[in-house]
Amino acid sequence: MLYRTSDFDYSLPAEQIAQDPLPDRGGSRLLVLDRASGAIRHGRFVDVVDLVAPEDVLVVNVSRVIPARLHGMRLAGSGMGGSGGKAELLLVRELPDGTWLAMGHPGGKLKSGRRVTFGPDSTAEIVEALGGGLRRVRFVGALDAPATLAKYGEVPLPPYIRRAPRPEDRERYQTVYAAHDGSVAAPTAGLHFTRDLLDRLRDKGVALAEVDLHVGPGTFKPVETDDLARHAMHDEPYRVSDSAAGIINERREAGGRVWAVGTTVVRTLETLAGERGRIAPGAGETRLFIHPPYSFRAVDRLLTNFHLPRSTLLMLVCAFGGYDNVMRAYGEAVREGYRFYSYGDAMAVL
Repeated sequence: MLYRTSDFDYSLPAEQIAQDPLPDRGGSRLLVLDRASGAIRHGRFVDVVDLVAPEDVLVVNVSRVIPARLHGMRLAGSGMGGSGGKAELLLVRELPDGTWLAMGHPGGKLKSGRRVTFGPDSTAEIVEALGGGLRRVRFVGALDAPATLAKYGEVPLPPYIRRAPRPEDRERYQTVYAAHDGSVAAPTAGLHFTRDLLDRLRDKGVALAEVDLHVGPGTFKPVETDDLARHAMHDEPYRVSDSAAGIINERREAGGRVWAVGTTVVRTLETLAGERGRIAPGAGETRLFIHPPYSFRAVDRLLTNFHLPRSTLLMLVCAFGGYDNVMRAYGEAVREGYRFYSYGDAMAVL
């Protein structure tokens, strides 16, 4: 069947969009979907310890969210004084020439040569507009980009969280195993894990493997065409070490199953998987767009959150769990009052 973007729509009451994390990371609900039978059962996220077998491997994305959102003022003209109004930059990543890829608002006002100041010691200049909402910017003040983010940056909460970031978001919009700076959105399936849960899995014999995929703003980019073939994904950088690939391959070849914690892990592993699912270590950028129909090579089980209608993330989950199964599960999650999106509940697809 040829699917269109409109096939991935569903209705969700606004009150089910989680605005805050639960007091306990591991306290989320867990919907468990058996993709072979279509059976659905309900539990708690801590049940993951019972679902993952000792011979399995749990693969997590250790990318760390940076305080990537900057609020500033446009400078009138090309000089350093005066104000042309408010502006916002969302830094995506540093480029080889020392400039940064960024998204800007208001887009029509941030043309090449314009400057935005965030404080007396930090100014960014728009070098060029790249299309797709992206710009290349250069920091020309006393502070470079990392120092500017450290001093003025804000946690880049997604747009469906309708409140300003709070100090506690710096810790809660971050996995407990986050290690390498680079993401502008959290790999949210991992937000449910506590150190205790990870220790219990290790004590059971489960292997843990770490990969990096720095999540870009494309994760929130709506699919604006009904023809999926016309949707362009943003590049996202990834890295999988020799040791991580070795752990994954050894466990799978010994009969264990590969659990992907989140859609970012799925895209990373599927980008690097050979015909028989063996993972080749490496680094690069991926634009892999997974949607039905798709034959998975590297992933056997998926832990994920509930995603936006018409999003590439929902399409990936439907490709993995089966379109009818997943859309039916989403309908049941809505009826059962699950909390949705980044700070919401979780789903396991077996």
